[in-house]
Amino acid sequence: MFPAASLLAFSLLATVYGQQVGTLTAENHPRLTVQQCTSANNCQTQQQSVVLDSNWRWLHATGSSTNCYTGNTWDASLCPDPVTCANNCALDGADYAGTYGITTNGNALTLKFVTQGPYSKNIGSRVYLMGTDDASYQLFNLKNQEFTFDVDMSNLPCGLNGALYFVEMDADGGKSRFPSNKAGAKYGTGYCDTQCPQDIKFINGEANILGWEGSPSDPNAGTGQYGSCCNEMDIWEANMNGAAVTPHVCSVSGQTRCEGTQCGDGDERYDGICDKDGCDFNSFRMGNQTFLGPGKIVNTNQKFTVVTQFHTNNNQTSGTLSEIRRLYVQNGKVIANSKTNIPGLATFDSITDEFCNAQKQVFGDTNTFEQLGGLQQMGNSFQKGMALVMSIWDDHAANMLWLDSDYPTDVPATNPGVARGPCPANSGIPATIEQTEASASVTFSNIKTGPIGSTY
Repeated sequence: MFPAASLLAFSLLATVYGQQVGTLTAENHPRLTVQQCTSANNCQTQQQSVVLDSNWRWLHATGSSTNCYTGNTWDASLCPDPVTCANNCALDGADYAGTYGITTNGNALTLKFVTQGPYSKNIGSRVYLMGTDDASYQLFNLKNQEFTFDVDMSNLPCGLNGALYFVEMDADGGKSRFPSNKAGAKYGTGYCDTQCPQDIKFINGEANILGWEGSPSDPNAGTGQYGSCCNEMDIWEANMNGAAVTPHVCSVSGQTRCEGTQCGDGDERYDGICDKDGCDFNSFRMGNQTFLGPGKIVNTNQKFTVVTQFHTNNNQTSGTLSEIRRLYVQNGKVIANSKTNIPGLATFDSITDEFCNAQKQVFGDTNTFEQLGGLQQMGNSFQKGMALVMSIWDDHAANMLWLDSDYPTDVPATNPGVARGPCPANSGIPATIEQTEASASVTFSNIKTGPIGSTY
């Protein structure tokens, strides 16, 4: 994830958040089948499920339906301090389809952008893949493996992001590390990423109420004193007009609470403990503007398969991550990734440390990816285990221009690396697209994991 301003800004209207467990709504995870492959045409189906992130859930007083958080304001009587708030407030079960527009059908997950209910309006969502025990997140180690899924984003226009990625969350959502977190993975707790988001309502089992300030552009969001950081592998951030695969790394291992400069906020973006820019391969940004989009080589008007391979230096799971390769399959045809076509940049079609260093130099970007460990650090994170995240969101920080338009906006679009997609510079404004693109959605399906060459 790349927003250059303060944080990833997910919006939610008329719902709230928490850390204890409520009993007013039953929590039933939508079922989702995935496949584990051992060799070509030899894949086993597993019955699993997804869980909604706790940041979207209704938070109320334990033993009553009184809100602990309304609009972008905490109830001062229930939440006078972080620990008391965690003790007083319970997050409840979710009506996945009715309130949040989250539905599953066999191996397919559909996320709607805006869901209008009788009493609430929900914008965006974020879910995690649960393990077969339905009580913890499935953790993936993709070294010397490949990860494959189908995506239909024909209903996902400029300014939106249908994202599928991995983050180094605790399998139990932090429940064992932080005793005040009674809800755990079953209720979607413990989120972190390399943006060190400070909009997370509960971090390390405590309410993030210290220094809380409401968002100037989102009446239901805000930021607190702390952020939640961890390594992140963005397999897929995309809409119809742009797509990027991006590893991001941190100097820390596992979910870590940050404060101040550590969070890398604003002017301290490159002083924090995480690499917020990452090392992205976006075909449009890398000089091929005819590769992915409506009617292009990878035709986003139709469903297609995305294959991502994580090669190691010794072709063993014990090796060091050395290359991330991408290919596509559509209408029975295997499509190789595009190649870079930028003056002064050698030809690359995959992500290696060499590519990342060359790209950063030609684009004039700060190379925190290399400084914080590069692909080896990304591999270390997979070795520990990373949770799968799927989301749909709009961007209150940068209008998603970093994904599908010209960005940054204060330099010529002809500068290397600035043109990232064909969307207009005035697109992606949340207040507009939440009205005009309310019916947008993304569908992820047919998730498979296995040795390289086994999933497609």
